[in-house]
Amino acid sequence: MWRSLRRRWHRRQLKDERFAFLFDAVPPENEWVCFDCETTGLDPKKDKIVSLSAMKIRGQEILTSEALNLTLAQDAAISEQSIKVHWIRNEDTVHGLSEREAIEQFLHFIGSRPLVGYYLEFDVAMVNQVLKPWLGIGLPNPQIEVSALYYDYKEDPIPKKVIDLSFDAILTGLALPNFGQHDAFSDALMTALIFIKLKKLG
Repeated sequence: MWRSLRRRWHRRQLKDERFAFLFDAVPPENEWVCFDCETTGLDPKKDKIVSLSAMKIRGQEILTSEALNLTLAQDAAISEQSIKVHWIRNEDTVHGLSEREAIEQFLHFIGSRPLVGYYLEFDVAMVNQVLKPWLGIGLPNPQIEVSALYYDYKEDPIPKKVIDLSFDAILTGLALPNFGQHDAFSDALMTALIFIKLKKLG
């Protein structure tokens, strides 16, 4: 009930009816979107999205050939510390999209599908930083945090045990490949694999 009321309230706040599709009552059946952002830092109030990758999951299939991969142009210098994480320099973003162009493409890609991610709250906050001043809303899509799913999966058979929820530990615990490279596409793909594996394991 609370979720329904919240969605209705968000719908009334929407400033541009072209994006009413975000509130479609029935998203495509058995579909989700997994996404990941690389950013200039870890503060959603001041840092910016550098790159964003999203891919649809349909049933047990990850549609990597249809993935959305966006690079955003940067006005300010990307810090050396951030570059060491994602290896994206300012010169790599020269032909990137503006924030609004990128987020508009992202919105059309996700529609009203549920969103899947690891540390999803942060990625959603980074998108909302652009979305709220522009459309008056945050992302209304249902959100699925894979670390919470993994915790539930591990906690039942081993009550009260301390569970390592780091990304690498989850991949290891589920016997999934770790691609090593830290970029939005690889992280989104590995997260999608985690989601599918946990769905299969129930």
